[in-house]
Amino acid sequence: MEGSGPPSAMRELRRHLGAPFVLATQAGVALVLGLSGPFGTFESLQAALRFPYWAGVVFGTYALGALITLVVIERLDRDGAHVALRVLRGGFLIGLAAGVFLALWNLPFFGWQGLGAQIAGSSLFGAFVVSWVVLSLRAMLVHHPDSGHPIETPPAPPILRRLPLEKRGTLVALSATDHYVEVITDKGRELLLMRLADAIKETAPARGLQVHRSHWVALEQVRGARRRGDGALLDMGDGLEIPVSRRHMGAIRAAGLMPLKKGSQQG
Repeated sequence: MEGSGPPSAMRELRRHLGAPFVLATQAGVALVLGLSGPFGTFESLQAALRFPYWAGVVFGTYALGALITLVVIERLDRDGAHVALRVLRGGFLIGLAAGVFLALWNLPFFGWQGLGAQIAGSSLFGAFVVSWVVLSLRAMLVHHPDSGHPIETPPAPPILRRLPLEKRGTLVALSATDHYVEVITDKGRELLLMRLADAIKETAPARGLQVHRSHWVALEQVRGARRRGDGALLDMGDGLEIPVSRRHMGAIRAAGLMPLKKGSQQG
């Protein structure tokens, strides 16, 4: 089995859904809905059924939305599309899934006829609206504390999601060894069972270069460079040096890490 993406994503999902604040918030919302009985549920359901019904709606739709966001939407959002398009398509995906879930959840409580169909239609519309509102808040621009102007937080490289939380820092380098790739960040190192080529695909939007058949570096983390034989060594800080092979010397010169050869032209 190559990589550890899905298991890592599921661990992150379980941690999020099991967080005390998330559980308490959902429980509070479910309690309010159970007491108020919106969409006619106060009249059509006894309290013994109304509270479990709304608890299922709240916990079920939230878990489904979190799963789709983590596994699907965050991957789609790597294409750099405008925030409005990201919100629109993400809300459609979550709203559609939540609508199907709610329609199925309504069946044992209301059946196919009467109020069940009415609630299913209202719930479907509400699912889309709520999904778009939540994703709008998620994608909202944050404000810089000094300038007061909104800036968008850049997405983290997907490769970091494969690491334990305590090691998810700034990406520094990747180094292949046997069938593993060592991911090096400013917070530690972690071995992943995957190919270097696949790991490099998950480094965007970090700017980097493959400088050796076994090494990739983040350009912004290079502290210095010096020649070594036909190649070079890159100083990545904290005593870490990454070798550059002869075939990749042109790439690091083009990136400005070493002087161009005499007679070479930039641009």
